[in-house]
Amino acid sequence: MSTELFAPAKLTLSLRITGVRPDGFHEIDAEMVSLDLGDRLLVREGDGLEVVGVGGSLDGLAVGADDNLVVRALRLAGRTAHVRIEKAVAAGAGLGGGSSDAAAILRWAGFDDLVSAASIGADVAYCLVGGRARVTGMGEVVEPLPFEERAFTLLIPSVTCPTPAVYRRWDDLDGPIGDRGNDLEPAAVDLVPELVRWRDELADATGQRPRLAGSGSTWFVEGEYPGGGRQVVRTVPPLVPSG
Repeated sequence: MSTELFAPAKLTLSLRITGVRPDGFHEIDAEMVSLDLGDRLLVREGDGLEVVGVGGSLDGLAVGADDNLVVRALRLAGRTAHVRIEKAVAAGAGLGGGSSDAAAILRWAGFDDLVSAASIGADVAYCLVGGRARVTGMGEVVEPLPFEERAFTLLIPSVTCPTPAVYRRWDDLDGPIGDRGNDLEPAAVDLVPELVRWRDELADATGQRPRLAGSGSTWFVEGEYPGGGRQVVRTVPPLVPSG
């Protein structure tokens, strides 16, 4: 017998960097929402990790590695299990796939300590709460907000944006302020100039100025504009713990 879990992707609608701590970590003030796009996890008795999915996208989940987020979540919760992850969330796209997988395991285990959850990955705390929320601190402070039914169109490039490198570039650029509500957008575009092509493609298809999801690489606009490699997604409310 196995338990099936859903790990929804997260979309960062806005992100301001409010400070840099002495240890170099950044403090943020962000709004995030959960999406109906997500990974499927099958959890059963035993031990081990199996990952399958779209285009071989493992989202940082190196099978058998001690530092992958699902293994770290199991360790944090004091549980053992065999976990099969069926990936649908692309790697390096800024949609929090790996963090949401870890949060799904923590929900299954009945673990709700947000500060500890954030210690294994900054987005894990938000993904543990889910829904619509304001996220501050280094990601460990999650304030639920009223749920809103909204639709967005995503365009996920074939390039990735490593989050630590984007934050370093933001520092190198003396902390630019993003003109579309995301302070990391100028840094991501400077680090990965190819992003501009996908931004302009989505803009041409929708007539809107796209926004970057978190540290990237996903571009998004509000509304439904299917076709041409674009993906329409909808917001979902918080998940009920299943453990």
